[in-house]
Amino acid sequence: MGRAYQNRKESMAKTSDAKAKVYSKYGREIYVCAKAGGIDPDGNLSLRSLIDRAKKDQVPSHVIEKAIEKAKGGAGEDFAIARYEGFGPGNTMVIVDCLTDNNNRTFGDVRQCFTKTKSKIGTQGTVSHMFDHCAIFVFKHEDEEAVLEVLMEADVDVSDIENENGTITVFAPHTDYFKARQALNENFGQIVKGRTDKEVDFEVDEIQFVPQTGNPLSAEDAEVFNTFLALLNDLDDVQNVYHNAEY
Repeated sequence: MGRAYQNRKESMAKTSDAKAKVYSKYGREIYVCAKAGGIDPDGNLSLRSLIDRAKKDQVPSHVIEKAIEKAKGGAGEDFAIARYEGFGPGNTMVIVDCLTDNNNRTFGDVRQCFTKTKSKIGTQGTVSHMFDHCAIFVFKHEDEEAVLEVLMEADVDVSDIENENGTITVFAPHTDYFKARQALNENFGQIVKGRTDKEVDFEVDEIQFVPQTGNPLSAEDAEVFNTFLALLNDLDDVQNVYHNAEY
């Protein structure tokens, strides 16, 4: 089907300042995940997955360790998830996920990004019904049918599966994330040093909002949309931005 999804790596920054922002966002997310589910990655699968993604995005070990140590202490900020929806430049549909310790500040900052680009922030449910909340796994493998069989045996409700040049992409409901990840690891993974179980070298291993339809942008709208994304990504509270823009 060739469904579009936003991969964290696509927005990885080149400059040191921008990399620092990426590290900060990962650090915050790791802290929240460890504080909520425990600091041991073997007992907190969400944390393990998050750490693996951070390492692939070249987040330094000291950033990861500092966030876990902070969570271990039990003190620190109390972050909450905040999600905003609306219509961006070119009538694109946009979902902005944040971690915030001040909802009023974060809402004001995100709304300003919409306002500066003549876009419109909406209420909860404005556009999210036009996205599928999916678990996405991308990894090297040749046999699409074997992957599908393993997932079906694990009672995973696979939404879609693609095989492009030896790379498998699996879409499943976000509620089946852990079940799907475990099945793929057990059947197609390799023993990783320092672990007793097997792991697949996932290129993408995330829960994301995937748009049901794309929205092609004109050159003019694309320029404004890039400005809109840059404004959002500059906000410390913003963790992820999902959209249906097509360039």
